[in-house]
This record gives sequence, C-alpha cells and structure tokens, in this order.
Amino acid sequence: MTVIDADGLILGRLASNISKRLLSGENVIIVNAEKSVISGSKVSILGEYKSMVSKGSKEKGPHFPKRPDRILKRTIRGMLPYKQKRGRNAYSRLRVYIGAPNELQDKQFETIESAKATRLSARYIQLGELSKKLGASW
Repeated sequence: MTVIDADGLILGRLASNISKRLLSGENVIIVNAEKSVISGSKVSILGEYKSMVSKGSKEKGPHFPKRPDRILKRTIRGMLPYKQKRGRNAYSRLRVYIGAPNELQDKQFETIESAKATRLSARYIQLGELSKKLGASW
C-alpha cells in the first residue's frame, strides 16, 4: 500500500503515474487531493470544467463531480480501461481523500518528483479552489 501526498503535484502527471501503478497491481491512497494543481489560466480551466459539469441532467448523465477528491479519482479513471475487468480491479484499489485521515497520520507520505508544480513557469489553479468555484462544499 502506497500513500501519496498530492500537495503541489500536477493533476495530469499525477493521474498518469497512479494509473500505471494501479494497473501493475499496487494499492494506492492519495491524500490532500484539494492541494493538487491544474496548469493553465484560471479562466480557461474554470470554463472547461463548468461546461463538463453542466452537461446532462440530474436524471440522465453524464454526471461530472464537483468535489476535489472525486475530480481526481475521475481523472485517474479516464486513464484506466475501467470498462474491462482489469481496469475495474485496478480502480477498486484506489482511495482518494481530502486532507489526511487520522488513521494515515503515522504513515510515511510519498511524493512524485516528475509531477511537482515547481516545473511550471506559467499559471495554475489548485483543485480545491476550482472545486469551490464549481459550487462544491466539503
């Protein structure tokens, strides 16, 4: 079981790394999902996510999440073959949390060097901030 701290990690790079680990059979827990970042201008990112959330209806999908932990989990799901048994099994080995739960406080958190936001020279927005602008409360 690997516990990864998403604080200051780029969403897409984090998701691709985690999906590879899940497909290889590893159990992964991600903490501090609200502190991961999405690169790009705030206006364009917010516009893209608002259009994804507004598609469909309450009765009939597609449903897109507003909470940061669920957005991160949905992003990882998009990188897995989740309609096949192998992908469903991999997806079931993933847990994503906002903050760090008490039972994980004594664990050593791992980080992914290739996904750090320090490599960004341009603008970015934190997933928690995006989620609040989409209307989520957690």
